[in-house]
Amino acid sequence: MAQIEQRMLDGLLAPGDRLPSERELSQLLGVSRPSLREALRVLEALGIVEVRVGRGSDGGTVFVGTPGSGFANLLRMQLALGHFGDGDVLRTRSMLEEWAIVEASAHAGEQDFRELEALLGEMDAPELTARGFNRLDTEFHVRLTEATGNALASYLMSSLRMAIQRNMIEAYEKLPDWRRTARSVQEEHRAILHAVRTGDTQRGVELVRHHIIDFYAVGRP
Repeated sequence: MAQIEQRMLDGLLAPGDRLPSERELSQLLGVSRPSLREALRVLEALGIVEVRVGRGSDGGTVFVGTPGSGFANLLRMQLALGHFGDGDVLRTRSMLEEWAIVEASAHAGEQDFRELEALLGEMDAPELTARGFNRLDTEFHVRLTEATGNALASYLMSSLRMAIQRNMIEAYEKLPDWRRTARSVQEEHRAILHAVRTGDTQRGVELVRHHIIDFYAVGRP
């Protein structure tokens, strides 16, 4: 894995590149084929490569061109093991989302706002379950970060939200009336979006900070 990583850092491997056959690669790296298979399995789990079954151009190991869910899966397991406390998650979410408000206010276009409004409209549907509401809630926050134009930030937001989504769903389902809470959350979402659209970044930052802190304050993730 270290040798493959170094080749990536040196610019010798790029998205879409195909690795040599297992026999050729094991000889090139000077490792056994079982060791190589293990390394490739780890890289596949991390979303770095895709191992395709087949021969010729249809098969082999290819470096993926877009980030996968590997980071989110790893983060979710680390959170489950308590590697990061609630305070760490709270502060990280707050910093990232406050930054996103400022950047989205400067860079978001009309298409961004239409899609964000559409998500909020979907979240108003009376037939939604708590699970469905939280899925759309995650999409809203990720889409708002995408409106900054920073691909890495939106991926980090997506990974963080995916990592804590199960706890969010469980917390909602334990509420006596989760729909009442959802209506309050929707009011906050719309106020945040209005602040971004009008360029009122100070108000937007305050709103999103309270949006996150209030959620944690009542025992939710």
